[in-house]
Amino acid sequence: MPYANKNSRPLFWFYILVAYILLQFIWWSYLMVNLNNEVVHLKTEINLLKGETLNEVVIKGNELNAKLHKRILMIAGEGFVFITLLILGIFQIRKTFKKEAKLALQQKNFLLSVTHELKSPIASAKLQLQTLLKHELNRDKQKEIISNAINDTERLNNLVENILLAAKIENNVFTVHKEDTNISDSINELMKQSIISFNYKHKVVLDIEPNIFIKIDRTSFPSILLNLFENAVKYSKENSTITIGLTKQSNEIVLSVADEGTGVPDAEKDTIFKKFYRVGNEDTRTTKGTGLGLYIVNYLVEQHGGTISVKNNLPYGSIFKVQFNA
Repeated sequence: MPYANKNSRPLFWFYILVAYILLQFIWWSYLMVNLNNEVVHLKTEINLLKGETLNEVVIKGNELNAKLHKRILMIAGEGFVFITLLILGIFQIRKTFKKEAKLALQQKNFLLSVTHELKSPIASAKLQLQTLLKHELNRDKQKEIISNAINDTERLNNLVENILLAAKIENNVFTVHKEDTNISDSINELMKQSIISFNYKHKVVLDIEPNIFIKIDRTSFPSILLNLFENAVKYSKENSTITIGLTKQSNEIVLSVADEGTGVPDAEKDTIFKKFYRVGNEDTRTTKGTGLGLYIVNYLVEQHGGTISVKNNLPYGSIFKVQFNA
């Protein structure tokens, strides 16, 4: 990819610099060892010129060789420490660089996808309104067009809400205010409204145990369910079944969203909740999205004191399971 190649250039020059430093260090070590050898030979010659006996020269020569050996060991020790620190530094810098390059690529793709996600409902709503303006239509057709325009603006509103919520999370300014709520009634009402508003081409099954109460933030909690549901819709074929479940099991409350879609590879089950992350690679991914939905879900679940996990649905698809303390 051109983008990847462009971002690999700084790393290439970094490797060149590292190679230069290593060569300079090797050359410096070589010069130091040679210099110490020359000093020993010169001192030995001086001792001989002083007219000292052979035995005295041998004793002093052994002392000089011992000092030379210590200096060589010192140079080798310093060299080992230097090279070790250099290798650790190279590894850490390379790891950080790759992480930043990956994040930059994800942000780039996010900007591209969010631009498309913003333009689509705007263009659609504009077309609906222009149709109303230019044509004399019967009342039923007008209602249909107005309903479609409202759905487009609702899609746009949900996207903007996700972006604003992600910004609040990133800047640590998001807070939750929990209230005791009949979550069974809330989920039933929320899903019925969503299904009527967007006219999804999926079979949606609500398996909600009645009268389950839990303390939640009524403003942000719907984002958990809606994002999980939108994710299921996005990765499932039309006419497939999406099941929303809510049960109370001993001391915990379990909310689940099961689909019959493409599923999540095992290698990606721990990373799909990261910001900007989307299942698949950038070359083969075809589904729309910004990579913020599951990131927001994970954060909100944590703020409500719960945990979220994903497992395979049988025979295919995924089940997202959210667990709260009862």
